Amino acid sequence: MRSTTVGRSGCPVTGLGFGAAGIGNLYSAVSDEAAAAALDAAWAAGVRYFDTAPHYGLGLSERRLGASLRGRPRDAYTVSTKAGRILEPREHVGEAAHGESAYGDDLDNGFAVPAAFRRRWDFSAEGVLRSVEESLERLGLDRIDIVYLHDPDDHGEQAFREAYPALERMRAEGTVRAIGAGMNQAEMLGRFVRDTDVDVVLCAGRFTLLDQRAADELLPLAAARGRSVVVGGVFNSGLLADPKPGATYDYRAADPDVLERALRIKAVAERHGVPLRAAALRFPFRHPAVASVLVGARSADEVEDAARMLAVPVPDGLWAELEEEGLVKRS
Repeated sequence: MRSTTVGRSGCPVTGLGFGAAGIGNLYSAVSDEAAAAALDAAWAAGVRYFDTAPHYGLGLSERRLGASLRGRPRDAYTVSTKAGRILEPREHVGEAAHGESAYGDDLDNGFAVPAAFRRRWDFSAEGVLRSVEESLERLGLDRIDIVYLHDPDDHGEQAFREAYPALERMRAEGTVRAIGAGMNQAEMLGRFVRDTDVDVVLCAGRFTLLDQRAADELLPLAAARGRSVVVGGVFNSGLLADPKPGATYDYRAADPDVLERALRIKAVAERHGVPLRAAALRFPFRHPAVASVLVGARSADEVEDAARMLAVPVPDGLWAELEEEGLVKRS
């Protein structure tokens, strides 16, 4: 698997990356021990790129990731986090029953943690600086390698006018080594690559076996400008891991036509002796702009499975058949 560097200081980003939303208690609780075991398994599998965000578990993901990495050689790994949401403490909400949080929970935002903080969107220069400082404190590390502007979809003008220049200043001062944006869409990421001097962008769910929108503009632009793309969400929130009735696609139940397409892709993969998960993981690396694929994991077993799947050889004939059947765009 190829590796690349991003940023002015040659920040390394390698093939398989660890997406740390899961250890922030995404959807359901993960114990400290299970989170630590997942991170240890990632390290043992050779993973050296770890991505987190304040949003993930209201800071829990950053705290757990930092605790795991602090004993590792600092120059041996790359950490990215994100800016755009400030975490502000809440007052207690009512009286808690025995064993329950006095704050209520954060499940409306997807995380099984006490809602001890509220998220406030902030793409001002001051907000970005504060976010990075607070992330450093939660991580307990001496530096953050990559900072992405996180989901600026509805805050685009402020993100370009205020947040992005603040990141440029931090990069020039050496506070961070590389800068970019991370989103669940490709169009605005294309604007970042075209109109700014970002080093890397993180595109979730838009360059997968089921959705190749990033190939229309973003990936060709990144390749032409020598920018790196990190791809997340390669299983489209579950459907490409195990396509069956009730499986989720982009965080909701998959429509019948999408499920049928996923099953057709699975059948092609199996005809070539390749598990669907292996094909889904390998697919983004077919484009030269893709530097890394992030896989979210909440257990050591999930990490080890991802590493095994990525090691499965995928014959060219599989891609050719998918293209011939119109299941993926021609490369």
